[in-house]
Amino acid sequence: MLYIGADHAGFNLKSKLVDYLSSKNVQFEDVGTFSEESVDYPLIAQKLCLKILDGDKGILICGTGIGMSIASNRFKNIRAALCYDVESAKLARNHNNANVLVLKGRNQDTQLSIKIVEAFLTEPFEGGRHQGRIDELNDL
Repeated sequence: MLYIGADHAGFNLKSKLVDYLSSKNVQFEDVGTFSEESVDYPLIAQKLCLKILDGDKGILICGTGIGMSIASNRFKNIRAALCYDVESAKLARNHNNANVLVLKGRNQDTQLSIKIVEAFLTEPFEGGRHQGRIDELNDL
């Protein structure tokens, strides 16, 4: 299952991504927010992170992506990656086994965001030497 959430600054991009995911028949759950009314990003990040602890993936969006990254990486076994391009999304999956993609909502091109999401959803984790690093993260 894929979960998606955003604060007020990420709401417009989230809405476009929800439309895209729906058009591709991707099974997902929207955890909010559902308007441009101000909301605290840590609450959205918490709601999403608690849902994906069993191996699912998530997408979080806030103005810069920084707040959502900080908030979500506070949860054990969450590996949130703020990605501004396709290459960073691929590497986040290949090397870091990222389970949360974080996007910036302000000044972000929708088509680029879709390509980033596609990379995040399709790229595999390479394992090998990278698994040891993931294990180290889990021990912190």
